Amino acid sequence: MPLSVVDLYRDVLPKTNCRDCGFATCLAFAGMVVSEKLPLDGCPHIDPETAARCQKILDAQHAAGKWTRRDTAEDALVWARGKAASMAIEDLPHRIGGRLVGKASNVELELPYFSGLVRIGQNGVRKADDEPLNRWEQVFIYNHMAQGGKVNPTGRWKAFQEIPNTVSKIKSMRAHVEIPLAEQFGGKPEALAEAARRIGGLDKSNEHPTADAAWRFTPLPKVPVMLLFWNQDDEFEAKIKLLFDETVCEHLDIESILFMSERLVQLLCDNQAG
Repeated sequence: MPLSVVDLYRDVLPKTNCRDCGFATCLAFAGMVVSEKLPLDGCPHIDPETAARCQKILDAQHAAGKWTRRDTAEDALVWARGKAASMAIEDLPHRIGGRLVGKASNVELELPYFSGLVRIGQNGVRKADDEPLNRWEQVFIYNHMAQGGKVNPTGRWKAFQEIPNTVSKIKSMRAHVEIPLAEQFGGKPEALAEAARRIGGLDKSNEHPTADAAWRFTPLPKVPVMLLFWNQDDEFEAKIKLLFDETVCEHLDIESILFMSERLVQLLCDNQAG
């Protein structure tokens, strides 16, 4: 049976995004293996027997020209859309929030997304103002549709490492989220405040007195995120830590929590730069 990018990522690779293969994510490495014939043993964390078995399958499909130069984002989007295909739009407000809009023949879910709105319907996911969502954002939202439960946030916060099954992702959270934000805003608390407000952040510093600043964001109605900021001084570098409501795993898988966090970085830094 051929191995697609999604098959390789889901069933063979460790999904740690450790970068030991030279690529930023396991999904990117999987795309290169399938589409560009990169040897699978470029990942040092696969059992040699598994690598050899899968490489034979890959060699056969490469010889047949199957899935070479595939678009990994499109692969992931097709997979995520398939996961969410059985979700009835009419049931989503009760589960993940938002409201139904449009006519009965073309009903859509209008869902708050950071400081804006997205609309989810039979024709896909798009921003309410018709600006395009990138495909990775669509993947993230479809995954939320498929998983999102009915439970509401409790207001009890957990660090990423306190969430089950995140051990292999802690380095990625630090490398792609916490460090870039600390480098961007260290010594510039006013810039952080301005960027946070532009994407709907609420100042919650009074609720977290041990930090120099705290900002609450709402990427999705039932998925709040708290950003704690400690400014640099003569002894210590700036530090940023994200906290998640204890119910977050009812609504997102671990990969989606990471993507949501990385999207927060992009929005904050883009707004700060502007």
